[in-house]
Amino acid sequence: MAHVFQINTSPGGLPKRPKQQAFISELDVEGDAHNWKGHGGPKAAVCLFSLEVILALQAEGHPVFPGALGENLTLNGLDWSRMQAGVQLRVGDAVLLEITSFATPCPKLEPYLLEIMRVSQEQHPGWGRPYCKVLQTGTVRIGDAVSIV
Repeated sequence: MAHVFQINTSPGGLPKRPKQQAFISELDVEGDAHNWKGHGGPKAAVCLFSLEVILALQAEGHPVFPGALGENLTLNGLDWSRMQAGVQLRVGDAVLLEITSFATPCPKLEPYLLEIMRVSQEQHPGWGRPYCKVLQTGTVRIGDAVSIV
């Protein structure tokens, strides 16, 4: 069963650090700030990434870990190749997200990746970090179930 492996926030910059729970509003994740204007707001309130992809990147030699690439929710157990714009995800009992786009790799990822374009959805489909808009707000907790709607 897919679930929330880790919730990540920061006062700005990388890496984002784990927390036990967070309220997800229509604009952002509680306690998270952004130094880059492309993240946050109604169409990019939440950034997701896959624990399985992180482990695969580690196996390739990248010094990446959950939260290092700026994702708010590190998810475990989803078929990441199914993530595309328009897919909706139920997180826990309350939160409903819809994928709107994918994060563009930037130089701030260099400490955690040998090649930042390795997480480009355009160049490596199924390895990107989706941005989501929030259709239903609520609190998420580590271990919450995640499902594709």
